[in-house]
Amino acid sequence: MGKKIFVYIAAFALLAFTVVPLLLVLLGSIIPDASILSFPPRWFTRKPTLAYYDYVFTGKIPTAYELRGAERGMITEEVRQVPRGMGVSASVAVMVMAVNMVFGSMAAYSFARLRFRGKAMTFSGIVMCRLLPAAALAVPFYLIVQALGLLDTKLALVLVHSILTLPFTVLILTVFFRSIPVEIEEAAKIDGANPWRTFWRITLPLSASSMVAVGLFAFMLSYSEFLYSNILGGSEKTRTLPVIMAALSTNTDVAWGMFMSGVFLTLIPTLVLVILVWNFVVEGIIFGGSKF
Repeated sequence: MGKKIFVYIAAFALLAFTVVPLLLVLLGSIIPDASILSFPPRWFTRKPTLAYYDYVFTGKIPTAYELRGAERGMITEEVRQVPRGMGVSASVAVMVMAVNMVFGSMAAYSFARLRFRGKAMTFSGIVMCRLLPAAALAVPFYLIVQALGLLDTKLALVLVHSILTLPFTVLILTVFFRSIPVEIEEAAKIDGANPWRTFWRITLPLSASSMVAVGLFAFMLSYSEFLYSNILGGSEKTRTLPVIMAALSTNTDVAWGMFMSGVFLTLIPTLVLVILVWNFVVEGIIFGGSKF
């Protein structure tokens, strides 16, 4: 009984540590600034409002800002860049996810099933290179992208984010492919299937859960990446959501409600993806990591 109580308390503490900040962000985005800034706190004395979200998407000034003497923060135009930043980040992350699922799966299958010279050294190099600090590679990546003439383009972000996420994809999928019984592929070979057809028709369908898991992780890592997005981007067409939110967070005069609405909007894509494919993610991680 004591162990069960401890487990329940630990699970509840972890849930609170994860969920309470999200609830506070949501609450801060729907109550007026006058309620947020009041002391002692009077958060629920005024009706919730979606005026901040309305301003983010349409530019309509909240009614509270038309009243003189109202206690409030400042309006900033930067928060209106959040929807555009969501689109840029999502488009880049989707392309990175596709690159990981296509090229990462082919590389992983090669390491799991094929024999070639330098296989162990190449695999170790791919996995170990991700252990290098991201800041240490910032200048070389910038010079390479500049030499290719790809500065301030989405293609540069896709390439760099793919390089950063592919080692994880290759590692997880290689371990999972090795766990698939070889007899299944040998039976397909007897039936006349070549390695390429065996990979697409048999191996990939059997590894759907792991494919979804690594794809989602690649999406989230790309969607939330800040350093290279800030260095390689610049204009509005390549300014990702983390870069916009970093600029917004340094504005000390911005209204808390507007800032919280921007923060909550940044969480929506990943929350939706996790809810939709959570079972695949858990199954993929369990089966992909059980053979280490």
